[in-house]
Amino acid sequence: MQRDTQVFDLIRKELERQRHGIELIASENFTSAQVMEAMGNVMTNKYAEGYPGRRYYGGCEIVDQTEQLAIDRLKQIFNIEYANVQPHSGAQANAAVMLAILQPGDDILGLDLSMGGHLTHGSGVNFSGKLYKPHFYGVVKETGLVDYDMLEAKAREVKPKLIICGASAYSRDWDYARIRKVADEVGAFVMADIAHPAGLIAKGLLSDPFDHCHFVTSTTHKTLRGPRGGIIMMRKDFDNTLGLKDPKGNIRPMSNLIDLAVFPGTQGGPLEHVIAAKAVAFGEILSDEFTGYAQQVVKNAQAMAKSFVAKDYQIISGGTDNHLMLIDLRNKNISGKKAENVLGLADITANKNMVPFDDKSAFVTSGVRFGVAAITTRGMKEEHMEFVVNAIDKALTNPDNETLLAQLKGEVNNFMSQFVLYPEMG
Repeated sequence: MQRDTQVFDLIRKELERQRHGIELIASENFTSAQVMEAMGNVMTNKYAEGYPGRRYYGGCEIVDQTEQLAIDRLKQIFNIEYANVQPHSGAQANAAVMLAILQPGDDILGLDLSMGGHLTHGSGVNFSGKLYKPHFYGVVKETGLVDYDMLEAKAREVKPKLIICGASAYSRDWDYARIRKVADEVGAFVMADIAHPAGLIAKGLLSDPFDHCHFVTSTTHKTLRGPRGGIIMMRKDFDNTLGLKDPKGNIRPMSNLIDLAVFPGTQGGPLEHVIAAKAVAFGEILSDEFTGYAQQVVKNAQAMAKSFVAKDYQIISGGTDNHLMLIDLRNKNISGKKAENVLGLADITANKNMVPFDDKSAFVTSGVRFGVAAITTRGMKEEHMEFVVNAIDKALTNPDNETLLAQLKGEVNNFMSQFVLYPEMG
């Protein structure tokens, strides 16, 4: 068979793009070479509807072992009793939880997308806002911190079936105990979406949601540094006291309802090659090396935030507890959209992002989001954050100077040459 040079040439160009630039998109990271190796394997050829030991196809003896290994490692990472590693994404993990415990039209309460929340927490353009009746809490305007008083008041008012905590652009830790207390008062489930900080939670660097939240979902490709995918977890399985039934009308433990909501509820056959890569990544997370990595992520984020503050950049909430920060650029007289484009010209990749109480549209925005998970994987330390912030500042304060931006791109490329990405790929 003739080699498809068009596609492989593009893959090579993407490798070079990743190597030469500074990757600051908070939802991205670089997997290890062995995680990528596991993704490109013969398990992509195997159909395996169902779960280990309970498949609808023959020939699943080996993929059963791989999936069970991923489950067992994930349980060990977070000290939990239940894990489902089949969701193709964090969005599908969230969809499965909602399918298991909600009926169409049920009330849900989540952090507003414009305040740092996520599409799957009730946005009107997403299934979560179309199938269910969404309500929102936000952040305090003066502090940028989650408005727990607002959350509690809204929960008591609408009595949602599900309260969702977690965010895509929020740099502080969460008070899971407080959220659970009000959830118990109004009879709601709590789901923590830890897609962004999961790797830091795994190493005890942020609050543990598992004792306070009925369900915990995550992606596997952000701070967990694995392949793109999703997971659903519970610290303890529990009898479903609300009498929720499976499709046949039987009352089952919650783990059974979650499993059924993933398959056959929202997905068909699982991607066993990706699950193999998840298993590899989970093994890496259990190592001391990953502990050091997670600690360095926090150090780098705090060093970056300090450098931004020194240059009069307005970080929402004033700093960060995790791997990311959201910056309001209005005092710099540049929109998030233009900032993203200008930084791209200097080979610095970031994304525009709305800030709380933004006066610009989601297509323009007043903010930009930065994350340090990927550059920490490249080997950067606190002392390198000053170069990164200086480069960002130089670009954003000279957005129309094409000569300067071209020169800055060269400086960025030269700087990144000391952090070789995938040297084994030549």
